[in-house]
Amino acid sequence: MSFHQLLVNQRPYGALFRIRLTEGLQYRVAAWAGASTSIFWALIEITVLTVFYTYAANPAGGFMAGLTLPQVVSYVWIGQTLFMMQLSLDPELLTKIDDGNVAIEMCRPLDLYNFWWARTVANLLIPLVWRGSFVLLAGILIPGAYGLGAPASWAGLFLTLMSAVSALILSSTWCMVVYAVRMRVEWGNGPMHLLMLVASIFSGSYLPLQLWPDALQTFLLLQPFAGYLDIPARLYVGSLLPEHAWGPILLQWVWICIFVTVGRWLLKRRLRTMIVQGG
Repeated sequence: MSFHQLLVNQRPYGALFRIRLTEGLQYRVAAWAGASTSIFWALIEITVLTVFYTYAANPAGGFMAGLTLPQVVSYVWIGQTLFMMQLSLDPELLTKIDDGNVAIEMCRPLDLYNFWWARTVANLLIPLVWRGSFVLLAGILIPGAYGLGAPASWAGLFLTLMSAVSALILSSTWCMVVYAVRMRVEWGNGPMHLLMLVASIFSGSYLPLQLWPDALQTFLLLQPFAGYLDIPARLYVGSLLPEHAWGPILLQWVWICIFVTVGRWLLKRRLRTMIVQGG
């Protein structure tokens, strides 16, 4: 297959991505409401962590040894900026799985995995562009110790952006695994929500991973969901130096490849055994 033909074959997925992105960006009021929630939650989380840092018996050698308080504050703002990218599933796809209209999706002359993946990336990018930009702006404008600090270095900022792009792709490939699991309709939504919650917890969204026990640090950095948030946040605050960044970013792409392989295999298997009833 020539390179030109390959580009032509990918054109429908790019068109779908642009359509979904344009549609999602129209819901500005929902974006403002969601951003307000994220800003309020970030301030609460920062307040709680500030209390622990202020009144802990041994802040230098205890559970806070991994990050300074200003780093934690910036970590929280980065986390709230990227948070919705981790939890956004396409409700239309879930509805099609529930009511059997996924059979119509199978009739399209397109690769179903790529078709759904393009929709998923757009759905994840929408809250990142709208809601995330408001949260980031609020963090910059809030003065004093509660505001977002400057990046540790320009190199760290560049690598943060690079890692955030990898995080977007990683999150979308995990969503495809979740969709494939959801294809077992008799399981209901429970396993799907559990998988998304586990990913969110182990990403560092609720508590920075560097504040977890020391015995878990190697596992926490190697597990896939650190690539959602923890790795970009570490690069921004400077707890992960630019010269040490390529290993974690490469690890993000290793997990991307694993999720793509697992997602394609599961989806193919589910479609092979799926029974659609109706009349």
